[in-house]
Amino acid sequence: MSFRTTTAVDYVEDVSPGSGALPPRAWYASSDAASLSLNGAWSLRVSATADAEDDAFAEPGFDFGEWAEVQVPGHWVLQGDGAFGSPIYTNHLYPFPVDPPHVPTENPTGDHLRVFDLPADWPDLGDGGVVLRFDGVESCARVWLNGTDIGEFKGSRLPHEFAVGHLLKPSGNVLAVRVHQWSAGSYLEDQDQWWLSGIFRDVTLLHRPAGSVLDHFVHASYDHVAGEGTLRVDSDVDGRVSVPALDIDVATGETVTVPVRPWTAESPVLYDGELVTEGERVPLRIGFRTVVLEDGLIKVNGTPLLFKGVNRHEWHPEKGRALDLETMRADVLLMKRHNLNAVRTSHYPPHPAFLDLCDEYGLWVIDECDLETHGFVEQAWRDNPVDDDRWTPALLDRAARMVERDKNHPSVVIWSLGNEAGTGRGLTAMAEWIHDRDGSRLVHYEGDIDCRDTDMYSRMYAFHAEVERIGEELDGGTHKRRGLPLILCEYGHAMGNGPGGIADYQRLFEAHERLQGGFIWEWIDHGIKHEELGFAYGGDFGEELHDGNFVCDGLVFPDRQPSPGLVEFKKVIEPVGIEGDGSDGTVRITNKQDFADLSAFAFEWSYQVDGETVESGSLSVPPLAAGESADVKLPGAPDGRGAETGWTVRALLAEDTLWAPKGHEVAWGQVAVAARLLPSLAASDAPVVGERLITLGPATFDARTGELRTIGGVHVNGLRLDVWRAPTDNDDGAEWQTDTRYGLLWRKFGLHRMRHRLDAVEVGEDSLTVRTRVAPAAWEVSLSTVYRWTSDGDRLRLTVSVGPEGDWTVPLPRLGVRFGIDASADRVRWFGGGPGEGYPDTKSASRIARWDATVDELQTPYVRPQENGARADVRWTEIGGLRIDGDPEFSFTARRWTTEQLAAATHLPDLTPGDTVWVNLDHGQHGIGSQSCGPGPLPQYYLRAEPAEFSFVFSEVS
Repeated sequence: MSFRTTTAVDYVEDVSPGSGALPPRAWYASSDAASLSLNGAWSLRVSATADAEDDAFAEPGFDFGEWAEVQVPGHWVLQGDGAFGSPIYTNHLYPFPVDPPHVPTENPTGDHLRVFDLPADWPDLGDGGVVLRFDGVESCARVWLNGTDIGEFKGSRLPHEFAVGHLLKPSGNVLAVRVHQWSAGSYLEDQDQWWLSGIFRDVTLLHRPAGSVLDHFVHASYDHVAGEGTLRVDSDVDGRVSVPALDIDVATGETVTVPVRPWTAESPVLYDGELVTEGERVPLRIGFRTVVLEDGLIKVNGTPLLFKGVNRHEWHPEKGRALDLETMRADVLLMKRHNLNAVRTSHYPPHPAFLDLCDEYGLWVIDECDLETHGFVEQAWRDNPVDDDRWTPALLDRAARMVERDKNHPSVVIWSLGNEAGTGRGLTAMAEWIHDRDGSRLVHYEGDIDCRDTDMYSRMYAFHAEVERIGEELDGGTHKRRGLPLILCEYGHAMGNGPGGIADYQRLFEAHERLQGGFIWEWIDHGIKHEELGFAYGGDFGEELHDGNFVCDGLVFPDRQPSPGLVEFKKVIEPVGIEGDGSDGTVRITNKQDFADLSAFAFEWSYQVDGETVESGSLSVPPLAAGESADVKLPGAPDGRGAETGWTVRALLAEDTLWAPKGHEVAWGQVAVAARLLPSLAASDAPVVGERLITLGPATFDARTGELRTIGGVHVNGLRLDVWRAPTDNDDGAEWQTDTRYGLLWRKFGLHRMRHRLDAVEVGEDSLTVRTRVAPAAWEVSLSTVYRWTSDGDRLRLTVSVGPEGDWTVPLPRLGVRFGIDASADRVRWFGGGPGEGYPDTKSASRIARWDATVDELQTPYVRPQENGARADVRWTEIGGLRIDGDPEFSFTARRWTTEQLAAATHLPDLTPGDTVWVNLDHGQHGIGSQSCGPGPLPQYYLRAEPAEFSFVFSEVS
């Protein structure tokens, strides 16, 4: 005989969404109803299991004097210096045995207590009701007020409200919340992020006066033909709606049509209104726009959209997912200033204040439900909750809490069912409910490959060739799918150095109407600030299972400093195209916006001679409508004979905006006029052989090895061919990829441990030639390498000839020379691409000019150290007393540590400056791609092992 006892914590493993909570409703701030924030210091006790403690802590008078103190909103594992456990990072594997709906007995549980008094001016407790609101608790919570159990809930990133007016007293109120790290709800929340339990969003007490607004739905459509908006506000409680700027004053439920300016992400026009019922006034911010699927395209206000978007997890390096308003505003401002126009709220609804900011500043939003069951892929989706009817009520509850909360935001144009949850009846039920509840928006879900339940075809990390086939309507699939637009809901994996190839994606998006853009994965590196490591990632907290730095894959670093990837993306998606070939004195300007004309921009030109601006002025550009182009005449070119010359044209904000000041640069382009003259050197000096040294012009060489020792007064250490780079996350690829994970293959074939065999040192009449064979141990492949040195007496020319031998089946990481100079070298000047790094498929934002920086400023602080900091298309550089001119242009890096030290480092503090600055002059670099989760570099960016010859001219700088 066996039996199972029922315990007080059975709700933890119940597949239902919970009990006791009020129906979901729209989120708003009342004009006059009282509210009390319960954010701040709470008392906390953490237990190892869900049933370790009884409920006595919830009773008034309980002695919690020895408990710890934590801040709410917050996560307990990010407070207390590890006393409350540690964060856990997994991409998709559940960090507990998969046995739905059961969770481990080891289930960290945080009992939270807050004692509070009502303000002196709080309304009489008999006047109306009071609601206790939780905006986000992970992953399951049970709530008591003054000893009374009022309910429990799941759905971590969703709001839950409870009626508590009958339980309140003027002072000494005891709010008790028991939070469990694991619950049945955890199976629905397997998003790629840190597992962080706690009350991480606001807790608020809201007075609900008699006759107050309960729920309301603002319907505000726009007729782009008539230029009119139609408004109807449905309300649970009858009242009136006024919009003074539009002379609207109508009853709720009544429809009115008036001339309006529409809301778009480019011109986010909001009309201030008010909903007034007998007991409450609620401010409205109304944006008129119409979202439809028409002609196989997503259209807003009659115009197809091109999403230039990003996936945004909520993250702060110290507070986790507990974000304040200013942090959210910082995100929006950075997005707008870098030309982004859209956000997918991966993979849950954000804090509601973020959507207010999207309404105000202008961003298209795909609002995604708090749902992901990715871990079930490991068992071929067996037992997946989204295809199990027992879980459907929880799925519908999550859909409803998202839609009802966020339905009045004009920025939200698409609802998403969730992410990487397979397929099943539950998802179909969600889609049907959403379509029925809100016909004014479209529905998205990437996993619905046949588009049975969705209004668009959505893909992740599709290769460029496949995207092009889809754009050309050659992709096959169901008849319905072929008639729908494509959205890349994730592409351009921004992990470490990268993403590469996004300019090539953008060219496809702009060439094919069906391709309506995409969303870079993702916005921010989820590094956790750490005293010793700088920023910690997966595995740094001793997790049993983890996915390493896969959690650091953002366009901004954890401290919200833009990465080179964000700077590149800004250039790739800029709203104004500026092109020309310099032959006819004109520049072609294209308005790449969807709606607005160019009247918001001022244009400036400048003329460069050998990278230096010699003249500049304003450029008159007509206010082209969206999609239009015009050839604009440039002024007469100044004299630049014998030099490299060209134009730079910039588009700037003509006036201050909400998101950036007047003069902020939104786009730029360069037009070459005269090409650079390659450096020439007449080999007029003869090498002189001494006992230990060979002298050639300003240089000395080791007489036995031919190795360069000095150039004038500059000591040079170890100059030789270099093909190795510290592999990037994209070089190493993802574990499910095979034959193109070149970072692994480079190590396999020994490119990180090349041996240099000296074959000959030959002294000629006007040259010194050193012949070598560069090859890895254990393999037959090699690079026959010849260094030929010549001089005109003052300068020194090195010509490197490389010939591959054997069967090279992999591309090279890099091809160039490396050498060391004294650590006193600090300032670097160069003429070429800048100011930031650039690689073959990530250099759209690399502007040709003269730049300067310190050696330290050249480094890019990727959370996991890797190849970084290369400046592309360099004509010449000056460092440590040397000037180096390239033939042809080259790429250079300079670091205070070796490539080997960089490759061995796991965190930035591992990199310790040495007594040498190591300089790489590269004839070529392999492309970057985004193979950490996506395609590698396109073939045109491969650095194949082929015969090559390149030269550098060295001279001493006084």
